[in-house]
Amino acid sequence: MSVAPKKVALITGAARGIGLATAQRFLEDGWRVAMLDVLGDVLGAAVADLDRPDDTLALVADLADADAVQAAVRRTRERFGRIDALVNNAGVAVFKPILEVSLEEWQRVMAINLTGPFLMTQAVAPIMRDQGGGAIVNITSISGLRASTLRVAYGTSKAALAHLTRQQAAELGEYGIRVNAVAPGPVDTAMAKAVHTPAIRADYHDHIPLNRYGLERELANAIFFLCSEQAAYITGQELAVDGGFDASGVGLPTLRAERRHP
Repeated sequence: MSVAPKKVALITGAARGIGLATAQRFLEDGWRVAMLDVLGDVLGAAVADLDRPDDTLALVADLADADAVQAAVRRTRERFGRIDALVNNAGVAVFKPILEVSLEEWQRVMAINLTGPFLMTQAVAPIMRDQGGGAIVNITSISGLRASTLRVAYGTSKAALAHLTRQQAAELGEYGIRVNAVAPGPVDTAMAKAVHTPAIRADYHDHIPLNRYGLERELANAIFFLCSEQAAYITGQELAVDGGFDASGVGLPTLRAERRHP
């Protein structure tokens, strides 16, 4: 009796944060994981800490480099023989007022956040097609669903990635490839801890119905679900994992204050 090969996930931006938590989630369910990041030393340390040498592969590449993307996908297939899930998680941000963002900064954000997932999908989709299907999850952002200050390049790139998700779903479905997006709200990542001041954190808490930041593990669970057979009839969707932030409008802070001080 033959044993089915382990499924394989390729995750970008996997050296830390949501990407690393997602890699851990796949490994827990018996998958093998190719972990790609531009931060070679950080990635190497993360893979070493996982201590799963037979089930992990470290790939150092810049997603703006089309040749490097193709080489990374090729190495993944050579090592594991297949790719069942692609998680386009890598992203960069520039937090500046709109009139201070340079062309170079704009282009770099677009190259990583939008062109990177395009190139990764172009490289991986033929492999999935020949296997009979697969799942792709693009990590967008709540900043692509609603505008906010200091995020002109980041928010625009993520809104465009959400539409790219729908385009990919519409055209790749006939090959059995499902494409969805996860839009994280405020999450306790290293980037959030670095750029969110106590005042900003308080503002977020005031506007989130669940009244807290999300956890990296909670995002990983949503990503894994969309890659699993449990989501076999879901494609072309963007799931906000945000504690209800996008669903709430104005008035929540006032309502809470009135309840505290009737």
